[in-house]
Amino acid sequence: MKNLRAAFLLGAGLCAGVLVSVGLQAFAIKQTSSLPLQEVRQFTSVFNAVKDFYVDDVSDQELLQFAMEGMVSGLDPHSSFLDADGFKDMDEATHGSFGGLGLEVTKDPSGVRVVSPIDDTPAAAAGVRAGDIIIKIDGEACADLTLEDAVKRMRGEPKTKIHLEVARKGAMKPLHFNLERAIIKTKSVKMQPLKDSLGYIRISQFQERTAEDLAAQLNELARTKHLKGLVLDLRNDPGGLLQAAIGVSAAFLPPNSDIVSTKGRAPQSDYVFKAIESDYRAGNAVKALAELTPEAKTVPMVVLINSSSASASEIVAGALQDHKRATLMGDRSFGKGSVQTILPMRFEDKTVGVKLTTARYYTPSGRSIQARGIEPDVYVDDTPKGNYPTFQVREADLAHHLTNQQTGEAATRDDLPYADTDAEAPDYMYVFGDEKDWQLQQAVAYLQGKKVQVSRYRGQPVDVVKKLKAEERRQKEKGAAAKTKPNSAEEASKKVKD
Repeated sequence: MKNLRAAFLLGAGLCAGVLVSVGLQAFAIKQTSSLPLQEVRQFTSVFNAVKDFYVDDVSDQELLQFAMEGMVSGLDPHSSFLDADGFKDMDEATHGSFGGLGLEVTKDPSGVRVVSPIDDTPAAAAGVRAGDIIIKIDGEACADLTLEDAVKRMRGEPKTKIHLEVARKGAMKPLHFNLERAIIKTKSVKMQPLKDSLGYIRISQFQERTAEDLAAQLNELARTKHLKGLVLDLRNDPGGLLQAAIGVSAAFLPPNSDIVSTKGRAPQSDYVFKAIESDYRAGNAVKALAELTPEAKTVPMVVLINSSSASASEIVAGALQDHKRATLMGDRSFGKGSVQTILPMRFEDKTVGVKLTTARYYTPSGRSIQARGIEPDVYVDDTPKGNYPTFQVREADLAHHLTNQQTGEAATRDDLPYADTDAEAPDYMYVFGDEKDWQLQQAVAYLQGKKVQVSRYRGQPVDVVKKLKAEERRQKEKGAAAKTKPNSAEEASKKVKD
């Protein structure tokens, strides 16, 4: 297991692309002893047919790369082949600095689907939202592009321009965004004191420094007497380094607590990760957590999650929920319950790699969240006026997603609690952590022992939601009829005369 753990274990990274996170070592790849002869002959025949008859000349190198990309990307949404540039982008993203727009994306049949815009980036500032589908990049349709090709087009030199055409649920026409690329230097941990001695910490992604930065912010909240209660915000957090997720969990749990377990086809994939130094040794996490305020282990906590909270953020949420360390609030999470390993391969002067799904992961109680997600303890809408339909995109919606082996099938919208996805988007805009953040307001109310405005629809099965909506329509129609009905014979007579 040591070799696998030393490899590029990803607790998240929804796709190889605009943002994923990796480690920096590798393990040997077992060579296949034999190949299926018939299939190899078939591949050779197709290869030769393209070389001989395709309308344009295509080099052998291009065809073989296309074949490798197709072979890996067809496995599941999170496996992909990384050429030399893609492998380099991985390293840049791991350390929190890269050029581009600041989007976490995955492939969609219509183009490229936004999983989450990263805080404080050009995309987030322009108003790109989770759930948006990028259908054109600089006028070129994305439907037939591989995810890697689309990502390459979005990356570029800082201060260069790019135009995105976006489809958004609830919008009748495509939206247009003129953006300027920038060096994306992401700060994964943000903190602010709240009223009544409470604290708020947001983790936007899990990087090498996340655990140590979290410890520093917790210590600051304790120093300023703002750790009477804590809101940990993991909304729109697409994940990142597995070690960082373990370190964040270890900050709030007793030493040696189970955090997450992994199980795969290869025996070395099976392992239980715990709140111990050897499992969260990344950056200066060990020293930082050793100097962490003791209040972090006991502070009352609310963890905010939504449908764009994925992978590493689901690991943290699941661990804290299973150990009854925190109350989860918001919406059901994304449902990415798989671990990716980066297998680097050196050819002459270039390093390429394969990002491969090697295991499923499970919460401390043994739950698999693959294609199902983690349900909050308290469902709260995005806004006081309802939910944003664009947020309702999850692992179960992705093509070729892995099934949940505990249920024998993938989750669907018909057997899971879900939001009012056919409603219009509410006219209510806010930024995570600001004074208009409705879910944060409810988290604070919970910590204060006040009433929480829970969701009317979220957390309810589809059939119950349909009944609720039908009853609401009947009441609305009844009210409208009552308004038009004359209240007395005199009013009726007047209406006739008029």
